[in-house]
Order: sequence, then structure tokens, then C-alpha cells
Amino acid sequence: MSAAVSLRQRLADFVTLSKPGIALMVLVSALAGWFIAARGRLPFWPVFDMLLGTLLTAAAANAVNMAMEVDTDRLMKRTANRPLPAGRMRPRTAVAMGAASFAAGVAWLWLRLGWLPAAIAATTVLTYLFVYTPLKRRTPLSTIAGAFPGALPPLIGWSAATGTIDFDACVLFAIQFFWQLPHFLAIAWRLRDDYSRAGFPLLTVADPDGGMTARQMVFQSQVLLLVSLVPALQGKFDAIYFSAALALGVGFLTLGIMFAMSPSVRNARRVFWASILYLPALLALLAGKAVL
Repeated sequence: MSAAVSLRQRLADFVTLSKPGIALMVLVSALAGWFIAARGRLPFWPVFDMLLGTLLTAAAANAVNMAMEVDTDRLMKRTANRPLPAGRMRPRTAVAMGAASFAAGVAWLWLRLGWLPAAIAATTVLTYLFVYTPLKRRTPLSTIAGAFPGALPPLIGWSAATGTIDFDACVLFAIQFFWQLPHFLAIAWRLRDDYSRAGFPLLTVADPDGGMTARQMVFQSQVLLLVSLVPALQGKFDAIYFSAALALGVGFLTLGIMFAMSPSVRNARRVFWASILYLPALLALLAGKAVL
């Protein structure tokens, strides 16, 4: 292998450690939190500082998570070629990258934007690594534990823009929290053989006929629908928001009900793709109405 190819592979592996798809979703959520809280004001350097600090902490969580799960990643088809299980990188390298990225991200947020966004970012990383990651090997309830750090990024943006966390910020947290549960259940149903091979006792692994998975998916989608309507019920958003949020929520819930009627990979895939469309669409609604 040439030096140039080796360097490209090394750089690609470092990018893989950050899980760019997840990192991008974190950045979008944090930016939405800022935009909604600041009613559309996006001063370049403060927003840049927020996104940079958030990206560094997200990369830290993902890199250390890969080091913690290298043994199980070797057993799963979709993760076996990651840098650590494939043997292209040592776990201690990933941990070192994660530690440096965590320190840099938290320090940057604190120095540039204040202690609150830094504290929320640090909490996101620490709960992801030391609560959710260990629980994945022990209990199906790990999904709920993982939804907590997954719902914190909007609060990083919100607190960076305002310096506070208020009720509206908590509603945004709740929307992202309850969105994650049907989203992840759809993923876990499609990949349950992989998760079973790795020994993860997820709900979809312990539920061969899909009944409990479907009930949880439908229930959490119902709660998500109700939470998404709270801004309209407070009178802070008009009938246009209410109608659009209701339509999005009912559409998402309908796909969950279709999965409940027939728990198949095809229907789980529909729920997954609907979840990918649902969250940006709802955040865009909130952002648009916050500006008007």
C-alpha cells in the first residue's frame, strides 16, 4: 500500500470514528435549538463557536463509544469493518482522540459561550458513554436511557443563544426525546439479527413476534404527537403550525400502526424513513413560526 493510500485510509478512519451521520444530526438539532430560541438571528461567529464545540463533543462521544464496543462491533455485520474491529486502529488511539476532542469542545463552548452550553454538552457525552453504552449490554430499557443524551443537543444551541433553559426549551427536548424511541425501534427491528449476534438484549431481540415493539412504537408516537402540539396549545403558534404538526404526527403514527398490524422489515423501514423526514420537518415548522 502506498503512503498516499495509507494516509487517506488513516484520515478516513478518523472521520469514521466521529460517526459523521450521527454528528450531522447532532449539529442540525443544536442549530435548530439556537435558531428557534434566537427567533432567526444567526450571528456568524457565535453560531460557528456553538457548532464547533458541539461537533468536537459529538466526535468525542462517538470515538470513545467505538472503543468501548469494539468486541461487539466485531460480531455485527454492519460494524465489523469499522477501524477498531477491523484492526486498522487501536482502541487507545480512539480513546485519546475522544478525550482530546471532549476537552477541546467543552473548553471552547465554556470560553466562547458560557458555562451552561458547555455543561449540557459535557452531560450529553458522559451520559451517552457511562449510562447508555453500558446499559445496552444489560437491559432493553437502554433505549430510554439513550434517548436522554440524544435529546440534549437542541438545548446546547438554545442555551448558547439565550444563556438559559426555559419551558419552551424543555418542550423541544421532549420532542426530540420521544421522536428517538420509534426511530430507534425501527432501526433495531431491521437489524435485530445483528444485535442478537452481538448479545445486545434489546427489546426487538427479546420480542420475536414484534408485539411489544409495536406497542412501544405506537405509544411513543402518540406521546410525540401530543408533545409536538404543546407550542400551539400554549397559544405561541397559530393554526397553521397546529395543522401541520398534527398532520406530521398523524402520518408518523399511522406508519407505526401499520407496523403493529404487520411487524415486518418493510414496515420498519417505512417508519425509519418517516422518522428521518419527520424531525427536520417539525423543526423547520418551529423555526419558521419562531421567526414570524
